[in-house]
Amino acid sequence: QVQLVESGGGLVQVGGSLRLSCEASGVIYSAHAMSWYRQAPGKEREFVAGVIYGSNTKYAESVQGRFTVSRDQLKNTMYLQMNSLKPEDTAVYYCKARIRGVDVWGKGTLVTVSS
Repeated sequence: QVQLVESGGGLVQVGGSLRLSCEASGVIYSAHAMSWYRQAPGKEREFVAGVIYGSNTKYAESVQGRFTVSRDQLKNTMYLQMNSLKPEDTAVYYCKARIRGVDVWGKGTLVTVSS
């Protein structure tokens, strides 16, 4: 059973940067899509960014041009580089892997952007 662990969250000022990591305990192949989601207080969980086959990426319109998703297949880790952070980026960020039709979620890491 693959497990996902997020890290890298924290408190950052507006305009700052953070890099989140999502490390998988088991092997995740490049064909398995991996994604970042976030959930702000009082809101539903929403898609942020995703990557499949190592280089095919997709972003939510709200983060396009500011966030970059990537994967290191050898380290079994996915990253989310977040730049030009805004207060509305404050949320718990979750990573997800889709393996054989089943979604596996991490427990999340909190990102707080202060103004």
